[in-house]
Amino acid sequence: MKILFIGDVFASIGREMIDIYLPKLKQKYNIDVVIANVENATHGKGLNKRHYEEFVFQGISLMTMGNHTFAKKELFDYIDEADRLVVPYNQPQALPGVGSREMTIQGKRIRVTNLLGITFMDGKAQNPFEAIDDVLKEDTSDIHIVDFHAEATSEKIALGYYLDGQVSAVLGTHTHVTTADEKILPKGTAYQSDVGMTGPYESVIGCDKDAIIKRMKMGIMTPFQVAESVGQLRATLLTFDEKNKCTDIQRICIDPDHHF
Repeated sequence: MKILFIGDVFASIGREMIDIYLPKLKQKYNIDVVIANVENATHGKGLNKRHYEEFVFQGISLMTMGNHTFAKKELFDYIDEADRLVVPYNQPQALPGVGSREMTIQGKRIRVTNLLGITFMDGKAQNPFEAIDDVLKEDTSDIHIVDFHAEATSEKIALGYYLDGQVSAVLGTHTHVTTADEKILPKGTAYQSDVGMTGPYESVIGCDKDAIIKRMKMGIMTPFQVAESVGQLRATLLTFDEKNKCTDIQRICIDPDHHF
């Protein structure tokens, strides 16, 4: 079985890159399951219902979120019916949504769990190391993918080793910069610190570069502005054998400097 995980989809150019390249990727790699982090898919922050439905139509099986999950208040209106959406499991308990979701695809029980980091984040989430233990107690899936939406690479690496042998893969999101540390850990868990961003190529993690440079140079809060640029697609491809063991993890980069 081959599972494609698409990194943080950012704004309209990220959605366009999926529309253009996902069918080609499916054909080239014989992909069975597609997972995507979509917390920034609507105008760079949050997810509205129309874009959620577009992703379903495009064949994305499960969608993860992050610290911007509820940036679009419209989500509260449709979250109960969004049966492909996976919100952070360790978010404050008062917030709605399913944080660990299982689907059966080609006879395999595929589970996806979304976790928020706490280092350099807003501090409202439960400790992810404690939260995931509750999921593992009940988990009977064949393949379990954890999207760890976190800032610090040290926290991501630590969780990877903590979950080594207990889940199938730990893939980082949130920083929007692809890391080159993909590997299979000693006990069999596939790991990568950050899958990267699917969105504007010439940008500062999706935002207009000139506005960000002005903000950093002058120390003033410039308006949030999605970059107008050609696109990039960042994803990670996982290959599993008949015994549900991950045998390969591969970065996929598509942009003007890395042609499909």
